[in-house]
Amino acid sequence: MSIFWYIGAFVVAIGVLVTVHEFGHFIVARLCGVKVLRFSLGFGRVLLRHQKRPSDTEWVLCAVPLGGYVRMLDEREAPVPESELALAFNRKSVWRRLAIVAAGPFANLLLAVLIYWVGFMHGVSELRPIVAQPSIESVAARAGVRAGDEVLAVGDRLTRSWTDVRWALLRHLVDDHSVELKLRSAGGERIALLETTGLGEDLERADPLKDLGLLPFRPAVPPVIGSVADNGPAAKAGLRAGDRIENIDGRVLTSWEDLVREVSASPGRVLSVEVTRGEQRAQMRVVPEVHEEHGKSIGRIGVAVQSDGAWRERLLVELRYGPLEALGRAVRQTWEMAGFSLKMLGRMVTGHVSLKNISGPVTIADYAGQSARIGVDAYVRFLALISISIAVLNLLPIPLLDGGHIMYYLAEILMRRPVSQKVMEIGQQIGFTLLASLMAFAFFNDITRLLS
Repeated sequence: MSIFWYIGAFVVAIGVLVTVHEFGHFIVARLCGVKVLRFSLGFGRVLLRHQKRPSDTEWVLCAVPLGGYVRMLDEREAPVPESELALAFNRKSVWRRLAIVAAGPFANLLLAVLIYWVGFMHGVSELRPIVAQPSIESVAARAGVRAGDEVLAVGDRLTRSWTDVRWALLRHLVDDHSVELKLRSAGGERIALLETTGLGEDLERADPLKDLGLLPFRPAVPPVIGSVADNGPAAKAGLRAGDRIENIDGRVLTSWEDLVREVSASPGRVLSVEVTRGEQRAQMRVVPEVHEEHGKSIGRIGVAVQSDGAWRERLLVELRYGPLEALGRAVRQTWEMAGFSLKMLGRMVTGHVSLKNISGPVTIADYAGQSARIGVDAYVRFLALISISIAVLNLLPIPLLDGGHIMYYLAEILMRRPVSQKVMEIGQQIGFTLLASLMAFAFFNDITRLLS
């Protein structure tokens, strides 16, 4: 996949999320009677500008699309005509100023709720939480988990899909040393206790489910092509739907997983493929396209597995809810993910979770490109996740961020007077140092991931 695809997906994501964040500040400022001078998407040189009248808000698009801002009328920044003093931000009550500042992060949380709400109502097909055979030395195997077990609950959280299982386990890994799984098999229901000590320290590097030995069950699907992508390597080589791939470079294939493994390991390399088509056999040559995934080059030929209604019905579940239940689930998921992010930050500060879990713009761009490649649904869910992260980051009580201003306003409410200018200046220096350190860690982790 071209690097421009990843850059484009990243820029669109940041553009949408920053616009939502700044629009939250803008709309509440207007409702509170504050005059907004400029609404800027991006920083640096102005590319596009729109202003209907000199007294209206100026809307601008700038060259660096990595943020934005809303500039309000404020006596602390420039002289204000006496006729407009009532419209100045600094002249508003502390409660109104607090509402304006908090509106940005709140808008990001509201966007996540909206995305999840629509997703829960629209419905999505997901894997049932049926377990494959754990490796002998894995935590799951030692706990007695067996192939074919269905995970009904993780702790007190009911699970209907692998997404539910993953999310529930992540929440336990951060705090707990063990977690109970409620399992169902042909012999009935039972409880398995998983020891999870140390598995939550580096969630960026490791896949916690894989480390536990919990992988989704996959039936032995024959290497028969169900569909061929137009103009893909397989189509150009002459492969058709219904072809059974017998071997690649002489290596016999017995399942679809064998096919995926051989193709993925051969990006850009000519492969000799023997197929059975009806009663005939044919030899073809195909060159897998090179795709970047998690920093590694893998091969793809543009084919999909042949659908089997029986195993699809067993392995897939359709999750769809009515409007009210979907809204409740959307609010709960947004709340839980925001809380999980805060908990992770807290454990990083105390040293219980590795700082390697901090991601920078390169990693975010990678995830943006990958989710966009999967499809619109995955990309929109990625936007919800990043929107929550932006809200949580901005609510931290760090000067220069929205949370820092909220902290000042809460102090003003308690002390019944504004925080002194000297305190605010010291706070700005501390805030700048903290943010610079955070960005340094993020870039360092990005570079480390690329090199490794």
